[in-house]
Amino acid sequence: MDVKTGLFYLFSAVLLLSSFRVITARNPVHAVLFLVLSFFQAAMIWMLLKAEFLSITLVLVYVGAVMVLFLFVVMMLDVKIEGMREGFWKHFPLAALVGILIIFEMSAVLMGGFRGVDEPKLATVVGQAVVPVSNTRELGLLLYTHYIYPLEIAAALLLVAMITAIALTLRHRKDVKTIDPSQQVHVKSSDRLLVVKMASTQPALPQQSAEVPTLEHKV
Repeated sequence: MDVKTGLFYLFSAVLLLSSFRVITARNPVHAVLFLVLSFFQAAMIWMLLKAEFLSITLVLVYVGAVMVLFLFVVMMLDVKIEGMREGFWKHFPLAALVGILIIFEMSAVLMGGFRGVDEPKLATVVGQAVVPVSNTRELGLLLYTHYIYPLEIAAALLLVAMITAIALTLRHRKDVKTIDPSQQVHVKSSDRLLVVKMASTQPALPQQSAEVPTLEHKV
């Protein structure tokens, strides 16, 4: 067993363990942290497969942005675990059926093997010269040529999901003062400024004599 194979088994074991803890952890914060660990292990496996771009993208996008956002949201919401587990056994048959279906599909894919998949080549020979091949460039060419229509469909779905989320969370609160730009444009100085005429000089008020209190000492 070489070093690459040993690292693959190590990362895979940690990935399976952390993925199992994601669905079994009682604390949602711990579940999110285990999911971050799972993403890190998946990124390391992609690094072993010489897919550096996908590995760095997974760390920067999912671990650095998405999962940090999930962690803050979970910590701020303060989810009540007791209330979530009240209907566990009620929905268990449906969840078990979905789990069995997923296991069946994964078994059908894994038992068939990955035929026709070769290790990515770092260089190709063109005539007498060796030209290096960038997996990032090849991924971009494949994504924006052969899979351009699925990419556009996914982008449209994400746009619809974003607009739907904004529409569902948008609420008109009565305790918030909003500003109408149309009213600001048509405003006049007479509506906002009140000119009050006052005399230039006023008579001085008479000075009141201040009485100085005296203290009497008794001997």
